[in-house]
Amino acid sequence: MNLFSISQLGRFSGLKPHTIRAWEARYNALTPSRSRGNTRYYDGSQMRRLLNMVSLVNAGYRASEVGPLSDDKLHQLLESIVSTRTNATEDYFISQLIAAGLTYDEARFEQILAYCIVRYRLKNTYRYVLLPMLERIGLLWRCDKISPTHEHFVSNLLRRKLFALVDALPAPDPSAERWLLMLPENEFHEMGLLLAYNIIRLSGHGAVYLGANVPLASMAAAVKEISADRILIFTLQSELSKPILAFLKELDLTFSGKKIYLAGNPTRPANAANYRRVQWLHTVEDLTAVLNGPDPSRN
Repeated sequence: MNLFSISQLGRFSGLKPHTIRAWEARYNALTPSRSRGNTRYYDGSQMRRLLNMVSLVNAGYRASEVGPLSDDKLHQLLESIVSTRTNATEDYFISQLIAAGLTYDEARFEQILAYCIVRYRLKNTYRYVLLPMLERIGLLWRCDKISPTHEHFVSNLLRRKLFALVDALPAPDPSAERWLLMLPENEFHEMGLLLAYNIIRLSGHGAVYLGANVPLASMAAAVKEISADRILIFTLQSELSKPILAFLKELDLTFSGKKIYLAGNPTRPANAANYRRVQWLHTVEDLTAVLNGPDPSRN
């Protein structure tokens, strides 16, 4: 059984620990267990209950209204929020996606995600809902508070949804620019690359998606074989490894007609600065600017 301290509940829910204690005392919102030293701890059902209450408060309910409610009643209110399309905030959707992921509720996860994409569009859903959600779930994973199966469940649902969005698009014009997208060897975090894939295809451009963990030799072969105008490489490395630098040097020298982009971190690795033709995309807006017209600043 996974157990959580009150400070961990605070990090995952966005509430201060003293607020959680106040909800317990005033509204009987949670029922913590106690250690021999009288320290509060909570199980997974209590954490999900707190996330549901936070979702409802973010949707406009008062803590005094939702704190005393049963779990079944909380679920009924949560269902009514999406079905009636009330003015729920991004935090509501973040909490609900986490709760659905922790309970393997695929239908609920799909429902919330689909609504977010309609409401915010894909780019803003990624920025304001999915990224914060993944960051909070990352805290759970790093603290060993959820199993790897939760990680795979959420990641695979997102991956499937993003690919489905691309599949629903019409084929690009044969004369459109073509992109090549990939993650280098030993890099597996595809969400950012998949978002870029969607944005590129939504813009009418062609794209070849190689995915994660592409060996460097395969990357070099793909560049030679695929007639792509632009190459986008995602990496989370804060300092580029020697193999990546060697690959960039080869691209820089051998494929002078191709435009090369790196992305994945808000800040450009210092050791990537020597490659003037390699442009760092800091944000989603940088990619959008490339697709819509002039390249963004190279700084």
